[in-house]
Amino acid sequence: MSGWQGLALLMFQRVREELAGMVAAGALDRTPEPDANSAAWLVWHIARGQDRNLSEVAGLPQVYVEQGWAARFGRPADPSDTGYGHTPAQAAAFRGAAAPGAAELLGYLDAVHDRVERYLAAAPDGDLARTAPSPTLGTADPVEARLAGQLSDSLAHLGQLGLLLGR
Repeated sequence: MSGWQGLALLMFQRVREELAGMVAAGALDRTPEPDANSAAWLVWHIARGQDRNLSEVAGLPQVYVEQGWAARFGRPADPSDTGYGHTPAQAAAFRGAAAPGAAELLGYLDAVHDRVERYLAAAPDGDLARTAPSPTLGTADPVEARLAGQLSDSLAHLGQLGLLLGR
């Protein structure tokens, strides 16, 4: 794979590798302060954002709903539940006994990454200019903006996670 698809894949792979390393390091309950998002929440949120964006860009149902990941996380099968706008109480569901374990987080991340790889392998060269509507947000943006925004968000949260886990 070459061109923009190959570059995008390398970026998503890098995020996935870094996340896997941080999940393996443990401390998924860690928060910078009591009402803040936990490490587990950050991993879940990154994967949810990638799932929502890449599924919408590809015109497919979200892995979260389609493959039953919402139920595995004890969450509603709501395609708009990505963590954006979560209250401290909602984020608290990712700490303590209610928190998903490393296996669940990595399993979901792998399922989402598979969606990313499949889309990028099949995406035509001119796909960056195509408008991709977001039914969950009620917006429509070019694929290029959707991918750039998602990678930017993933990298920002990956940095937060690294600081939180002391990496």
